[in-house]
Amino acid sequence: MKVLKVLLMSFLLTQFSTLSFAQEIPDYSSTPRSEVPDQFKWKLDHIYKSVDEWKADKTEFAKLIAQIEKDAPSWTTSPAKMLTMLEMVDRLYLKLIHIYAYARRQYDMEMSNSQLSVMKGEAQSLWVDAGTKLTFMNDDILKMDQKTIDSYIKQEPKLETYRFSIEQILRTKAHILPLEQEKLIALTGIFGNNISDAASILNDVDMPSPEITLSDGKKIELNYANFYKYRAAKNPEDRALAVKTFWKNHKKFENTFTVLFDGGMKQHLFNAKARNFGSCLEARLFQDNIDTSVYYQLIKSVKENLNPLHRYIKLKQELLGLPVFKYEDLYASAVKNVDKLYTYDEAKDIVLKSLGILGAEYQEGLNKAFNDGWIDVYPNKDKESGAYSDGVYDIHPYVKMNYDGDFSNVSTLTHELGHALHSYLTAKYQPFVNSNYTTFLAEIASTFNESLLTDYLMKKETDDYLKLFLIDNYLERARQTIYRQTLFAEFELAMHQKVEEGGSLSPDFLNKLYLDLTRKYYGHDKGVTQVDDYIEVEWSKIPHFFMNYYVFQYSTGMIASMALVQNALTKGQPAVDKYLGMLKAGNSDYSIKLLQNAGVDMTQPEPYKAAFERFDTLVTEMENIVKRLKK
Repeated sequence: MKVLKVLLMSFLLTQFSTLSFAQEIPDYSSTPRSEVPDQFKWKLDHIYKSVDEWKADKTEFAKLIAQIEKDAPSWTTSPAKMLTMLEMVDRLYLKLIHIYAYARRQYDMEMSNSQLSVMKGEAQSLWVDAGTKLTFMNDDILKMDQKTIDSYIKQEPKLETYRFSIEQILRTKAHILPLEQEKLIALTGIFGNNISDAASILNDVDMPSPEITLSDGKKIELNYANFYKYRAAKNPEDRALAVKTFWKNHKKFENTFTVLFDGGMKQHLFNAKARNFGSCLEARLFQDNIDTSVYYQLIKSVKENLNPLHRYIKLKQELLGLPVFKYEDLYASAVKNVDKLYTYDEAKDIVLKSLGILGAEYQEGLNKAFNDGWIDVYPNKDKESGAYSDGVYDIHPYVKMNYDGDFSNVSTLTHELGHALHSYLTAKYQPFVNSNYTTFLAEIASTFNESLLTDYLMKKETDDYLKLFLIDNYLERARQTIYRQTLFAEFELAMHQKVEEGGSLSPDFLNKLYLDLTRKYYGHDKGVTQVDDYIEVEWSKIPHFFMNYYVFQYSTGMIASMALVQNALTKGQPAVDKYLGMLKAGNSDYSIKLLQNAGVDMTQPEPYKAAFERFDTLVTEMENIVKRLKK
């Protein structure tokens, strides 16, 4: 009976092979950067026309910081002097953002280019220089009393712009050190990125890529771009070969990665202890005024709701016709005979239409992104893997893609444009000092777009096979964003706790920890997913662990965005306006409050409950579609 069931599903899904959507997607993954057509590259000349201009601005930066040092002794003696200093520091940091963005964006495109590496290092040194020489500001503000600050703002209304940033400094009083000690801590920034950069270089440049031979006889170099592609291959033998080979290759470098991760966690511990925090988590969340209970609540809620994930995986196993579902099958489309690729032009059209509910202003920003050089589209030789968005306040955001045409890339494009439009709207409505919104909010803007994308395509589509494909892709994204990132969050918490207890990380500790968690989340012992031992080193490829409690915000972001999307779709324009108000607010208030103003309270259980109910409902919808197809 079981064999008959598998054959039936295989037959049903084979019928979908007549709906082939294969497209020709350019492949520049082995092409030197200089040979990639300009139309697919972002325009860094919007920042500087040449390296000479970049160097000239470095000179201007030096002059400006010298003027700041000159004016420092008396800057809090009057409202006028205080305003002059704060505005001058804004100009300094804006110039610094230009200098760093120009160097870093180029380096990320050609990581093997030593000249660009030097430029990036010089830009990082300027950040350290600025941080060191501006330590006096927090110290001087903390010496002022609230009555004086209020009086200054009353006398000079333009200081009102800086009220929230001053308030944020005042609440750090217990964690600010004497001026000379602050300078020493700022100096650690000289080597602050070296550990994470070393891990990135090892992963993306120096580590030799093995070669594999696919089932059709094709030989490929298993670089990250190809690993990302073939872990989702239709042929289970090909994806198993790609995944096993990739991680077994990483296993050879586990000792080096362990040293780097140990150093990264201890760097976080140094900063937490130096500033009198009880833990690394407390230190990190204090910045955004988020209680640590939010972090623990996330892990608790996800672990209590693993059943919807396990139901989804069992359904994937049935759809794929697999006698045993293995970890290397996770990225395969459950609708195994769908061969649908989207050209970049098709992806742009879908993004624009799916986000139409957000109105004309949002659409205007999207059109600028597509037409005005915001996006670097395809992978090229030595380009950094992955995707990101980074805003340059008075220029525009920059979006890095490694587009390969599959649906996940369409979703990633939508995701990164969520970040970009957040930056665009914040820059449009907020002064520079309030433009640096928190990551906690950023991941809401990105996953909000993903949810709208799925909703748009589901409403547009009438074919059950395509609906199945779309739901699978959304649930897969939710798996990666909510479940997988929470697994990472629990792993990261355990790493920090190990070093906080006076211990050091070892390969055995990290491998066992990661393997145990992966098996727990994916139901290894329940017969849901077979997680083989070689997965134990997957942690070595996650750069976000060096970013100090970053990953949990992917999970909380998607959970919050699912609630916000539901509000927008059911309550209409008032809910949309509240959401856009949050994007336009930037960093003008604390993240939790801005989100509450938008209609969601992450200190309460309701958003978590709603997210898992939505996930469970979509699994049920998939099951119902499968039942219809069987008939």
